[in-house]
Amino acid sequence: MTKNERGIQAMQEGNFEEAAKHFTEAIEENPNDPVLYVNFGNLLAALQDYGRALRFFERAIELDDKTATAYYGAGTVCFNQNDFHKAKDFFEKAMKSGLENSDVFYMLGMSIHHLEQPRLALPYLQRAVELKEEDVEARFQFALCLGQTGAMEAAKSELEKVIELDSGHSDAYYNLGVAYAYEENVAKALEMFEKALAIQPDHLLAGNAKKVIEEAQKN
Repeated sequence: MTKNERGIQAMQEGNFEEAAKHFTEAIEENPNDPVLYVNFGNLLAALQDYGRALRFFERAIELDDKTATAYYGAGTVCFNQNDFHKAKDFFEKAMKSGLENSDVFYMLGMSIHHLEQPRLALPYLQRAVELKEEDVEARFQFALCLGQTGAMEAAKSELEKVIELDSGHSDAYYNLGVAYAYEENVAKALEMFEKALAIQPDHLLAGNAKKVIEEAQKN
């Protein structure tokens, strides 16, 4: 087992100090291997040492500007620091360098979504769902994006799929309620808000929405 492999194993086991030791030794022996810098960057990102993590990802890119995982790691660091413009750029470069898994489509979609461009985010979130159909969070965000672009029927359909995958997803029930309220289907909206509250009694948005409907019905 190489020092890099030992580092990965230690990291997977949550032994971060041991992982750092192995990655450091691996880099000392092979200072021009970009993969080693990516792995150390991933370790630092897991420890939320984002500044140093970004420097390691950037070093990997300097050594090989086609290192897709370095762009992805850098994008994740920027995303976690709410720098969505930079995150978007890094995720796009990761894709141009050959990374085409569900995670990169999801993160690029979410970066664009945070930049308040739901229509541009939509195809990336859709692709993330297509590549990993069981990903509840990706499907939920795709549904929200559909709703924000006015595609309410499609949004409802995706939210129902979220609930099929995770019957305890209170936010999916709440947003289904919002969709039904938008269509003025008050009875169905109320039912969805009540289901959200049954799962999460302190769901403030569902509680407020239910209260508004009930008061409107009284009047």
